[in-house]
Order: sequence, then C-alpha cells, then structure tokens
Amino acid sequence: MDTIDKNLLQLLQEDTKKTNKELSLKLNLSVTAVYERIKKLEREGIIDKYVALLNRNKINKGFVVFCHLKLLQHTKEFINQFEKEVVQLTEVLECFHVSGDYDYILKICVKDMEEYREFMVTKLTSLEHIGSTHSTFMIGQVKNSTAFVI
Repeated sequence: MDTIDKNLLQLLQEDTKKTNKELSLKLNLSVTAVYERIKKLEREGIIDKYVALLNRNKINKGFVVFCHLKLLQHTKEFINQFEKEVVQLTEVLECFHVSGDYDYILKICVKDMEEYREFMVTKLTSLEHIGSTHSTFMIGQVKNSTAFVI
C-alpha cells in the first residue's frame, strides 16, 4: 500500500458515496486509476464492505448497554454454543471475547430500559451456559469513529 492508497482509503472512509471522478480530482489521478486501485483494495480484503451508518436515535435504538458476561465454564463446547447463539440476537451490535473478569462484552442497542429488560428476560438469559451478567448503561457518547488512520 502506497501513500495514494492510504489517501484513497481515508477519503472513502469519510464518504463512500464520492464518485470515482471526485476521488480522482482529489488524488490527482485518472478515473480509471482510482477505479483500479479500489478494485485492488477490495480484492486484497483491505476494503471489507460498504455500509450505511444509521443514526440510532432516529430509529429508536438510542439506549446503549454494554453487557459484561461470564460463561459457566470455558470449554470449547460452551464457547462455540454461546457464540453461535449470540450472533443471532439482532439487539447485539457487537460481541467481543475478552480477557479479564468477564468472558464477553456485548454492545446492545434498544429503544429504552423497558426493551432492554425484555431482551434480558426473554432472549439473553435464555442462552445456555451463561453464568452471570453485568450491565453498564451509556450516559453519553464522547467518541464514535468507524475510520482507521492509516
């Protein structure tokens, strides 16, 4: 990856709706060169996918919870079963297997406390092999970036 690729990636992370022509003007390249570079970055897996980022408050998902979770045991079977089940929960936007006092941290976005309680009672605690949970509620967001500095 050269400097032009890095600049191209920065521009795409800011706004993927920019046309190849707009990108070519900013990078001082031909439209074809920009197109070829993007295709190369996609083939190499550096560009993984393109998404639209939604405003969670506008879609009634503004209540953010970080749920720390412990499994009953750390066997391969328990881990695989939990991970297979948790990815099916649409309320869970992110799930991280972590070290420390807990085994997983889940980022959950729902409408409000009532919806979170319903999620906990009917979905999360019904998963097998969960030993305990600890919920932390977001008060405010200081930083939320999807862009990497390259």
